[in-house]
Amino acid sequence: MPQVASSEGMSLRGYLAHLAATLLTPEERAARAEEARATLRGWNGYDPSADEQAALDAELDRSLGEAGGR
Repeated sequence: MPQVASSEGMSLRGYLAHLAATLLTPEERAARAEEARATLRGWNGYDPSADEQAALDAELDRSLGEAGGR
């Protein structure tokens, strides 16, 4: 991580402070997810059930795991 901070022209402390300031709280993430679902419903009527959302999350996790292993 020190190399990342340095490449951004920041100290590690400054970089970590910047990173912490950009992270969303769980409540903020939930609110954004609901906004996205509402937009999707309004755009094309798609409204996945909780089971469909869980299956989609599992598929995304699997895909990200495969991509990370490359």
